[in-house]
Amino acid sequence: MQYAILCYDSEEVVGAWTKEYDDKVMQQLGAVCEGLAKAGKLGPVARLMPTKTARTLRKGQGTRVVDGPFAETKEVLLGFFIVNCDNDDEALQAARALAAASGSEGAYEIRPLLHFSGAP
Repeated sequence: MQYAILCYDSEEVVGAWTKEYDDKVMQQLGAVCEGLAKAGKLGPVARLMPTKTARTLRKGQGTRVVDGPFAETKEVLLGFFIVNCDNDDEALQAARALAAASGSEGAYEIRPLLHFSGAP
């Protein structure tokens, strides 16, 4: 089964990291991803641009596009990992490894994927 591991953290905190620290975190995350890839468990991975670059399409009575983040929250979705795991425990283990490599507070949400189309 595929799981999305969604990375949430304070954009202000992560945005204040030095280039050296950010590079170190990315290298540590890369090592975890390399292990998952070698085990045939890693799918797409993406780091999202800051929320100030986002636009949100609001539904309702007509649609409208607004600039910026879609919610006023302390933590925002920074990126995601798609992993192929045999069960919830294995997905949680992958999330724990990613969390240990990221070196910040935040959270990792683990959610099974439901496919609407495309390859499983």
